[in-house]
Amino acid sequence: MAALDAAGEFETIARLLRPLAHPDYARNLADDVAVLPFRAGYDLVLTKDAIVEGVHFLPDDPLETVAQKLLRVNLSDLAAKGAEPFGYLLACHWSPRCGWPEREAFAAGLKADQGSFGIHLLGGDTVATPGPASFSITMLGWVPKGRAVSRAGARPGDLVFVTGTIGDGWLGLQAARGLLTLEPERIAALVAHYRTPMPRVVFAGTVRDLATASVDVSDGLVADLGHVAAASGVGIEIDLERIPVSAAGQAWLDGRVDLEAALEQLCTGGDDYEIALTVRPSDEAALRREADRRHLRVSQIGRVAAGQGVTARLAGRPIEIRKNGWTHD
Repeated sequence: MAALDAAGEFETIARLLRPLAHPDYARNLADDVAVLPFRAGYDLVLTKDAIVEGVHFLPDDPLETVAQKLLRVNLSDLAAKGAEPFGYLLACHWSPRCGWPEREAFAAGLKADQGSFGIHLLGGDTVATPGPASFSITMLGWVPKGRAVSRAGARPGDLVFVTGTIGDGWLGLQAARGLLTLEPERIAALVAHYRTPMPRVVFAGTVRDLATASVDVSDGLVADLGHVAAASGVGIEIDLERIPVSAAGQAWLDGRVDLEAALEQLCTGGDDYEIALTVRPSDEAALRREADRRHLRVSQIGRVAAGQGVTARLAGRPIEIRKNGWTHD
């Protein structure tokens, strides 16, 4: 794991990151590589996400939760493919804001989530930058050979489901910015969701067994279902009144005069890190049963049809979605 210039970078590796390293394959972070064994009967699944201060997290977000969010957005990608997480490569670009206490907090966040999700650090890089701070992870996982779920398997007649609730990521960002007027416990719940979303790792096996197509909901429900529609060559119809919202989300909705515009915002705001998936009608009962076993909410929000793109209805009336979702331009 290479460092740049300052002795502080080597101290960061030795004191904070080496204790997180995989005991067998990371070479104690003393080499420039990790060496992984071949796993017979499995495909290696890789994904990479980066987060940048002022773009993906706020300048005053605690670095402990920044580290957890970084891990979790990558874990969410693996879960949507039906993959079991294994380990990760980490790149840290420390800004002047990131003194030793902040680096300790970052490492503490990684340690907590490594324990929660059964993963280890494999290597990476750590450097200094004049700013802003940014971090990236390459996450590795395993899936039985040929079983990784893609965006391209949806077929007309399939049902569209989503895990959890939609809109709390965008609402949480507004709450963290002090732009929402809700009860303190609602604000706290939304901020927590924004800073530390829960990837649906426990549902990965069900996605692998039952989904015809799936996608991690990161850029907004409409945008990400649009990726499924494009890859599968189909149309996707969603019913806005079926979009699942949390208690805090419902409290926010109850204060909106324009329900249509409010629902559109929740469906396009992004940062939810749920899984949207398409399922054959014959597999609906099994999907719900597996979700109940894991105490996970799943909601049927629409259907796959012939055509292209995503269309929305509210109480049976066609709705024009004027905003698609988050882009990384």
